[in-house]
This record gives sequence, C-alpha cells and structure tokens, in this order.
Amino acid sequence: MSLFSEIFAWWGGNTWGTRFFTWRKGKLVGEDQFGNRYFIQRSGVGPLGVPARWVTYPKLSEASQVPPEWHGWLHYTVDTPPTEERYHPRPWQKPHQMNMTGTAKAYRPKGSILGTGHRAASTSDYKAWKPN
Repeated sequence: MSLFSEIFAWWGGNTWGTRFFTWRKGKLVGEDQFGNRYFIQRSGVGPLGVPARWVTYPKLSEASQVPPEWHGWLHYTVDTPPTEERYHPRPWQKPHQMNMTGTAKAYRPKGSILGTGHRAASTSDYKAWKPN
C-alpha cells in the first residue's frame, strides 16, 4: 500500500489516524476467525454515553466480514463479547460468509449476463402489445 493510501484511503484497511486512535484509546477485546480485531474504549465514554466499540479489518474494510456473534457486541445488543461468553449458533444457521457481491464468488443465477446457462422460458399467458 502506498504512503498516500496509508494516510487517506480508509477502504483499503486502517489509516494512520485509526491506528493512532486505537493505540491511544483502545483496549483489545478479541479477534475472530477472519482476522478482524475488536476494541473497546479504555476509559471514559463515547458519543453514545457508553464506551465506544470498534473493529479493525486485516485487509479490505468490509463490514459484512463481521460474524454475527461480534456484530451483536459491536452494536450493544449484548454486553459480553464472544471471548468471555461462548456463542452458540442456532442449528439452522449457516457458517458466516461475507457479502460476495462484486467478487468472482458472487451469486449469478441462470440467464444473468455473467452466469452460465439460460433462464427457463416464461410459462405465463403474457402477450406483448403490438400496434396496428
């Protein structure tokens, strides 16, 4: 990453400002299986009247990388982080996967421009209007 990107481009990872703020004010709470690191404000309160919570991403800043157990903690839905209390997913839940839109692994149904195959013909009784 170039020096310019390190300073200003937040979407490619953490900027120097984020790293400095995290070093100065943050206390590491834990890390998930994707390499995301979760922090809480060491002292004082944030703008919501409670200690601020945030995440730093290992590479691309993509919020859909945050798994559900950490999402609840980040948004103050639960008070205890998954590092202190075991998260038990429901039997019907699939393993977490980030949003793949815009990547090679994105869902492409039959008949889409980038997909393979052809969409099945419509079975409706639709008749296109034709001018006389």
